[in-house]
Amino acid sequence: MKKFYILALLLGAFSFSSNAQVDVSDDLESYTLGPISAQSPDWRNWSGVDGGSDDADVTDNESNSGSKSLLIGDNTLSDIILLVPNAPISGIYSIEFMAYIPAGRSGYFNMQAALSPEGAAWTQALMGGNVYFNCDGASGGSGGVTGVIDCTIFDAPFSYPEDQWFKVDCIYNLDTQTWNMFIDDVQVVIDYPFEFGTQVFIELAGLDFYSAANTNEMYIDDVVLFKGDILAVDNFTENKFSVYPNPVTDILNIKSAASVDNVTVYDILGKVVLQENPGKISPAINMSGLASGSYLVKVTIGDASKTVKVLK
Repeated sequence: MKKFYILALLLGAFSFSSNAQVDVSDDLESYTLGPISAQSPDWRNWSGVDGGSDDADVTDNESNSGSKSLLIGDNTLSDIILLVPNAPISGIYSIEFMAYIPAGRSGYFNMQAALSPEGAAWTQALMGGNVYFNCDGASGGSGGVTGVIDCTIFDAPFSYPEDQWFKVDCIYNLDTQTWNMFIDDVQVVIDYPFEFGTQVFIELAGLDFYSAANTNEMYIDDVVLFKGDILAVDNFTENKFSVYPNPVTDILNIKSAASVDNVTVYDILGKVVLQENPGKISPAINMSGLASGSYLVKVTIGDASKTVKVLK
């Protein structure tokens, strides 16, 4: 567990270039399988009872990176809150996570606008609307945000990919009390108000992932909590890249639209184990000489750098 914890810290440190303000970077790899609330101060279940029936389970059924993710499932009626450190009251704040919803299954989350005392049951403080993915269990790939307590009508409908991992970015403007949501970098929610019923905004307490339907099966992985607009800071908008295969056997391919200037590979202790300066678009990096394990691959394109985790 210690090695994975170091890896998570390194990923948080390397994932963004200058001016980074990452509060939490969690790939779920440092936990044992089973309820998460007792294992991490960043996750808290609604009942306040660690390991209770509403806890969410760390699982190895699915994963975006590594071998683990967090399951918000219907079998345990999961109700888990991803807490925002220091519960900010002003400025811009971003929450990013990878999600996977199998075909025919559902997902849900909302924003909580007030903390509840630690050790007690959570007090409802929903704002910003209910976010549903396939709410009725028969609308796979379709979702929406609503300001009512169910999904009979959506103020902001959207689509999402079933049966594959997709990225969700929630950007909260705590000064104007509005928020935006992006799925795989495509904006699907624009300046949606925090207001919900009579709830008053006090602080950005966290996201509540809840089993809102008996078809709920939503996996969460690679969570990042970030002070500021995470999409604005990540200046790879025009120089995006992807790596494959992951896990890698020998050759790691980097698919890019622009020339890759530098690739640096770190082991889980932060030691540089491989470095190349390809100077070309979509280079191939030979990792055959590295031992099996987890690595951080830092890719530099121009004056922007970004790091991804790769397994071998």
